[in-house]
Amino acid sequence: MTKKIAIYGKGGIGKSTIVANIAASYSQEYNVLVIGCDPKADTTRTLYGSRIPTVLSILRENKEPHPEEVVYRGYNNISCVESGGPEPGVGCAGRGVIVAMNLLERLGVFEESFDIIIYDVLGDVVCGGFAVPLREEFADEVYIVTSGEYMSLYAANNIAKGIKKLKSRLGGIICNCKGIRDEAKIVGSFAERIGSKVIGVIPRSELVPKSEIEAMTVIEKFPNSKQAMVYHELAGRIYENKDFTVPEPLAMDEFEEFFKELKNGSF
Repeated sequence: MTKKIAIYGKGGIGKSTIVANIAASYSQEYNVLVIGCDPKADTTRTLYGSRIPTVLSILRENKEPHPEEVVYRGYNNISCVESGGPEPGVGCAGRGVIVAMNLLERLGVFEESFDIIIYDVLGDVVCGGFAVPLREEFADEVYIVTSGEYMSLYAANNIAKGIKKLKSRLGGIICNCKGIRDEAKIVGSFAERIGSKVIGVIPRSELVPKSEIEAMTVIEKFPNSKQAMVYHELAGRIYENKDFTVPEPLAMDEFEEFFKELKNGSF
């Protein structure tokens, strides 16, 4: 049975780095498909070694593409797809996700024998397009990437609202550290408030930018590093996870009170 994972988070929080590295980890044993659902279309760059054409850009040139024109094989034979987005200032960014999912279905890509499918989804606004992996049941389980920063947790809380509305299954919160004092504790407190848990803590590491400059994952570039082991361990915990909840996101006044408690050191 295919394990279908959606990873959401605020733009710039580092979810694409996490998706690429856990995909690289899984690829050592499993057949993996990664679908970038972010208009930046950079999810698979470190898996393929360069940017790949997006579904929307391909369809502008060819309305009936073949699967091999859409799905690119990257590191360890990982299948890579980028939905893409419209030109800046024109159209809905979520449309790329809708178009990509429809095309992949039409081309029979989901009928291939993938063990794991991972969706990397922008979560600043859970609009119709970005909710597609959840609403259309392309993904069975969801993880939210956040730091301990206000706006990152604000976005995480909004994503939790979308998950609850769609009655999806939240598998946990991934803390991608930005160097804030007591950051893992802050994120852990937030996770507990919404009825979830922290499934992994990713420390800051200079190996991440060093790898990404060369369009590689940490697991490929620095396979024996502690940071690579962190990603392997996270991948393992996600794969084995059987503890899912429908979150109870905080109301706005509750969210603001939560941050007042943080400021006062009483969380």
